Amino acid sequence: MISKLPKWVEIGAFILALVAGCVNAVGLLSFEHQAVSHLSGTATLLGADLMHGNSLDALHLLGVLLSFLVGSGIAGFLLHSSALKLGRHYDTALFIEAGLLLGALWLLFNGSGYGHFLASAACGLQNALATTYSGAIVRTTHVTGIFTDLGIMFGRVLRGEALDKRKAKLFSLIIIGFILGGLAGAWLFAQMTFAALYVPSAICILLALTYRVYSHRNPELND
Repeated sequence: MISKLPKWVEIGAFILALVAGCVNAVGLLSFEHQAVSHLSGTATLLGADLMHGNSLDALHLLGVLLSFLVGSGIAGFLLHSSALKLGRHYDTALFIEAGLLLGALWLLFNGSGYGHFLASAACGLQNALATTYSGAIVRTTHVTGIFTDLGIMFGRVLRGEALDKRKAKLFSLIIIGFILGGLAGAWLFAQMTFAALYVPSAICILLALTYRVYSHRNPELND
């Protein structure tokens, strides 16, 4: 059950959703209005470009899709279990995410579209950090599934079932975090363009350091 999730998951999910919302806002405002934290629109645009024979644009979009896959693969390599516990290289994954975002920033500042690939890989890595544990599926780089789950939950409430308050709280925090991240990303991009990516990178580093210190201070919770 969701009640078995540790308390720090809610805080971490909120912060990660905020990071993803910020990165996606920068993407929508700068990467040719292309989202990077989720792939539904990208896949649709790829199909449209293939139909119109826009081979260069199609290759670029394919690169974004594959980069997200590679980022997810990195997380899959680092995290060896579906159990959500301390000491499972979450901090390492967050450091890598920060590095990918900084690499994207550098490439974009230098006019290279390959920066889109690194930003997408960073989001893929973060999305894969969420694990299936005790029946809870947590995703932090998009909110479509979260809204769907909330809708199902409230539909069941109307049918007379009890509301899972812990799950509703977790999902609500993810939605709020993503929206606030989008707000922050839009403001930061207006102030500093691509340098806005420094902020989510710094948050990832700070979160990774906090996680590492906490896990070392609580060795009984590690593997």
